[in-house]
Amino acid sequence: MILALNVGGQHEKKVGKEKLQRIIEMMNNIEDRKVDPFLLNVDEIIRIIQEYFPRWDEAEELNLDAVALHHLASVVKLQSEWVKQRSTSLYTDPFLLEEKILQKSGGEVVAAFLGAWHPLVELEQVGLESLGVALRYWAELTPLKDRWPEVVVAEVASGTATRDELIDQSILRDEAFSAELERYWVQLKNLVQEKGVDGKLLYLDFVGADSYEATVHRAYLTSFLVTYGYATLELVPLEEQIFIKPLFVPVAHLSRQAVSVPIALSFDDWQRWKRGEQA
Repeated sequence: MILALNVGGQHEKKVGKEKLQRIIEMMNNIEDRKVDPFLLNVDEIIRIIQEYFPRWDEAEELNLDAVALHHLASVVKLQSEWVKQRSTSLYTDPFLLEEKILQKSGGEVVAAFLGAWHPLVELEQVGLESLGVALRYWAELTPLKDRWPEVVVAEVASGTATRDELIDQSILRDEAFSAELERYWVQLKNLVQEKGVDGKLLYLDFVGADSYEATVHRAYLTSFLVTYGYATLELVPLEEQIFIKPLFVPVAHLSRQAVSVPIALSFDDWQRWKRGEQA
């Protein structure tokens, strides 16, 4: 009977240590910015630690428990910093707003809109004085034939222009837009293979060019890569970084509603990127 209890206790300790090791591994990923810190259920982790703590009687087991608590405190600190940063900048996650709106009834949405709506109303009325001013203006106005003398336009012989001439004058492009987008997509995939990490690349490291004008043009093309399903953007809120990740098979139809992601790209941002600083 004593042997059976001892075997059962050892099994429970083994299960508890495996749980703590998995928890520590997950929290390491959170601290390395690989996982959203809010995906961790802090209450559940505390419950598991409290459940198995009375069973620990060896230094190695107590050390494992202390390591788990240390990483848990770090994750809670990350959550706190994220909330503090968003609250001080008056940031509101669009998905949270959408969820709140969907939970409201139609009447509540209308009431909230009317409470926040402050239309500007201006009343304009034509009086006798205004009519008198208008009449005097038209009476004193120089006739149209004196204000706009006839302009003699020289006749110019019509002709034709070649495709090369239209390209030189920037009326036509050297290649079709779809072909340019395909070429740009291949360039993104090659650059990610050469310099990317985990199949993605910093947005500015991809769109950045030798001149600000070229950088804006590349950002313009990149917006179409994302819109047409050639690539996707990954945002890291805690680090305020944006990554671009190529899709090796274009996605013609998105599985969920697309969200517009405005990206500011000022001249100062480009200069900081050129100097190797964090934009």
